Amino acid sequence: QVQLVESGGGLVQPGGSLRLSCAASRSFFSFVNMGWYHQAPGKQRELVATITGGRVNYADSVKGRFTISRDNTKNTMYLQMNSLTPEDTAVYYCCVKPALIGPNYWGQGTQVTVSS
Repeated sequence: QVQLVESGGGLVQPGGSLRLSCAASRSFFSFVNMGWYHQAPGKQRELVATITGGRVNYADSVKGRFTISRDNTKNTMYLQMNSLTPEDTAVYYCCVKPALIGPNYWGQGTQVTVSS
């Protein structure tokens, strides 16, 4: 079992920045996959960015604007979001997969609203 607690969401103006955090209840050093997803109203949950092994993957819509990172000493994953646009408005979820065989674990979500 892994509990995930997200923070850092909020209201920001277009062009602004936010940093989301996802704190895990145990060490995620050996997790096979972790990442961020978002879900806008009326839409399906979509991948934003993931870390698998040493490889990072971004959705085309966020490349060059968002950066995913992790701090193994704090068991925390981050999503730095820059140059935000209203289209980035969504609930953002972190997700981890500790092992190849086994479930994914999701955080509770944090709302990001980009509006003037």
